[in-house]
Amino acid sequence: MKSDRDLEKTYPLDEFIAKIRRLADCLETGEPFEIQIAGERLYVPVRATYSIEHERGDGSQEIEFQIKWDL
Repeated sequence: MKSDRDLEKTYPLDEFIAKIRRLADCLETGEPFEIQIAGERLYVPVRATYSIEHERGDGSQEIEFQIKWDL
């Protein structure tokens, strides 16, 4: 089993768009989504759940698109 991990990786806009576009394509076709983040390849199953989170505080706001699944 892999160790716990919590990181945030920033991408240039064109790379971010490409990743979101690939995710949307997989969701529309019912295919699993595969992505590599900071050197680790992740396989997101079709059964994953999707949510959008909004945070506000300390003079800033944040929107997180979240994908969760059990191992």
